[in-house]
Amino acid sequence: MITKRIIPCLDVKNGRVVKGTNFKNLNDVSSPVELARYYSECGADELVFYDITASFEGRQLFIDILKEVASQIFIPLTVGGGINTVEDFDRVLKCGADKVSVNSGAIKNPDLISQAARLYGNQCVVLSADIKRVDGEFRIFAKGGREDTGIEAIGWIKKCVEMGAGEVVVNSIDTDGVKKGFDIEMLGAVREVVNVPVIASGGAGSAEDFVALFKEIPDMDAGLAASIFHFSEVLIPDLKKLMKENGINVR
Repeated sequence: MITKRIIPCLDVKNGRVVKGTNFKNLNDVSSPVELARYYSECGADELVFYDITASFEGRQLFIDILKEVASQIFIPLTVGGGINTVEDFDRVLKCGADKVSVNSGAIKNPDLISQAARLYGNQCVVLSADIKRVDGEFRIFAKGGREDTGIEAIGWIKKCVEMGAGEVVVNSIDTDGVKKGFDIEMLGAVREVVNVPVIASGGAGSAEDFVALFKEIPDMDAGLAASIFHFSEVLIPDLKKLMKENGINVR
């Protein structure tokens, strides 16, 4: 059975890690460099770094902070925010990222996925999908969850994987920061239509929520969370111990 990954997420705004609920009411948490170093040392399998206002503000990602974060860690790093061209991919990879996450940039130009996959390989291209229920339909949102694109989410994700995305992060806006568990219905719908790794994001409130995720969707590849790790509500070594006790394969 495939080893499940545990991935902390750094949502970075103005050079600081922030966290909110349903993508709103953002509060300051910590320095991204300090948190990244902590996670690298305490057993996280990977790290995700999102510059969460880059697309909305129409600017490039904060490079200086990214370079410092990359220099401090020894685990794979996925980076997103303001990725609109293959040149953006190149810049971020040269700063130390292992994978590049694209969301709004792919919505504006879907060819970006196939171009980047050809240049850097599918394994470097991560589709990040911010999804919310609208009138009973899973809908893709852009610009950090601010803008309803009108795009039906499951078909969009399937298309992006066919174009070359090698991994998908499914961010449920409905469950983000609510801490009542992952959005199993949404995640299951995505898992059914793609054959690349899928990362569950949004809703984790306890270690048991990760156990429930991997029990209910056995072929889910990874669970991602932010605040429960940032505020030490769940410690990654304790989480992995619980998962192992429940027969879930972890590193």
